[in-house]
Amino acid sequence: MIRFDGERTPSSLLPKIDRLFELSAAKIHSIEQSWNPADGSPVFTVGGRYTARGWTDWTQGFQFGSALLQFDATGDRQFLELGRSRTVERMAPHLTHMGVHDHGFNNVSTYGNLWRLARERRFEATEWEMHFYALALKVSGAVQARRWTRIPGGGFIHSFNGPHSLFVDTIRSLRALALAHLLGHRLLEEQDAKVSLLERLIQHAEATAQFSVYDGRGRDSYDVRGRVAHESLFNIVNGSYRGPNSQQGYSPFTTWTRGLAWAMLGFAEQIEFLDTLADEDLAPHGGRAAIRTSMLEAARATCDYYIEIAAADGVVYWDTGAPGLAALHDWRTRPADPFNDFEPVDSSAAVIAAQGLLRLGRYLAERREDAGQYEQAGLRILETLFDADGPYVSRDPRHQGLLLHSVYHRPGGWDHVPPGARTPRGESSQWGDYHAREVAVYVQRLARGERYLTFHAAGAR
Repeated sequence: MIRFDGERTPSSLLPKIDRLFELSAAKIHSIEQSWNPADGSPVFTVGGRYTARGWTDWTQGFQFGSALLQFDATGDRQFLELGRSRTVERMAPHLTHMGVHDHGFNNVSTYGNLWRLARERRFEATEWEMHFYALALKVSGAVQARRWTRIPGGGFIHSFNGPHSLFVDTIRSLRALALAHLLGHRLLEEQDAKVSLLERLIQHAEATAQFSVYDGRGRDSYDVRGRVAHESLFNIVNGSYRGPNSQQGYSPFTTWTRGLAWAMLGFAEQIEFLDTLADEDLAPHGGRAAIRTSMLEAARATCDYYIEIAAADGVVYWDTGAPGLAALHDWRTRPADPFNDFEPVDSSAAVIAAQGLLRLGRYLAERREDAGQYEQAGLRILETLFDADGPYVSRDPRHQGLLLHSVYHRPGGWDHVPPGARTPRGESSQWGDYHAREVAVYVQRLARGERYLTFHAAGAR
C-alpha cells in the first residue's frame, strides 16, 4: 500500500521534471538518428536499444508524440518540427487502420497533440494546417468507432482479437471518438445510417465499467472492488457476457497492473471531457447524472485498488497475482524492488496510473467532493519514478529509454532478462517513456499555473 509520509505539491517535483526533460532530449535524438523505419515501430529496449516487435504498430504515435511533448515542456522548436514532419510523413496509415483498437495511442498522440498545441497558440498553424489535423482526427474517430460489437443495451469497440473481445486498454482510445465528436463529425454506416460518436463513446465506457472493472458485489469468487480484467469475452451471436480473460496478465482472476492503469487514466480523462459538454448533448444517452455516476465509480474504484496493491513507494509489480510475489515477503509495506529475482515491477503501469490519480483528485477537489488521497498518491509515484538518483530514470547516454523497468508481455516471454538475472529489468518501452513525458508536462503546467492540460484543449481557441 502506498505510504503517505508528508505533503507533496506539483512545485516540489519541478527540479525532477526539469532534469527528466534534459535527459529526454538526447533519448529522442538517439532514436531518430538510429531507427530504420523499414523495421516498423520501436516498441521496447533490449540492452538499452529500441527494438521492434511484429504484432501491431501501436507504438509509433508514442515515438513522434514524445517529440511534441518535449516541445510542449521546453519550447524547443526542433522537437516541434520533428514531431510535425514525422506525423505527416509516416502516420497516415494509422488513420484508416481498421484492424486495431489503438487509435487513441497512435493518432491522438500525434495529430491530436499538434491540434491541441496549435489551439493553445503554442505555435502558428495556418488555417489549412488546422483543417488537416481536424480531418485526420475526424477520420480516426470514425474508423475506431466502426470497430463495433453490439450487446444488449449498448456495445463496445472490440480489440484486435475479434468481435468477442473487449480490452480494458481501449478506454484510452475513446479520446479519438471524443475529438471527432467535438469537431462535429459522425459516422455513416450502411444505407447512410447516422451514428453518434458520442453515443459510442459513452456505451463503450459503460461496457468497460460494467464488465472490465469489478465492483465487489460478488460477480465471481475473485470479485474485489477496483480490480480489472484485461479482456472481457462475449458471445457474438446474442451479445451475452461470458467471462474474463487476460492476454498480458497472469490470469483472468488477477489484475494486470498496466490494464488497471489504463482504466484509471481513461475514466478520469473522459469524466473531464464529458464535463465540458452541455446537458442537452448528454440527455439522449442517459443524462449527465447517470453517465457521471458510472464513470466516477469506475475511476474511484480502480484508483482505490491501485493505492492498496502498490508497494510503499507507489510502484507496482506487473500483476497482483504473480506467483513470485509470495517469495517477496511484506512487498506491500516496503518500496518496490526492480532488481529482485522473483517478479518484475512495471514502471510504465505506475507512471500511467499517476496521471489518472492526479486527474481524479483534481476533478473531485474542484467540486468539493471527497478527493481522498488521490493527488498525494500520484505525486508520491512521480517522486519515486522521477528521482534522478533513483533506479527508474535512465541517465546512461547509451540507453535509448527514459523510464527504466517497464514490462511488456510477461506471459509471452517478450521482455529482456539480462545475463545473471531471473526476471526482466532495466529496459524501457515507448508507452512508458511517452506517458512519463505526458504526466511531466501535466504536473509542470500545474506547478507553473499554466493552462490545464487536456487532450481536448478545453478553453483554447
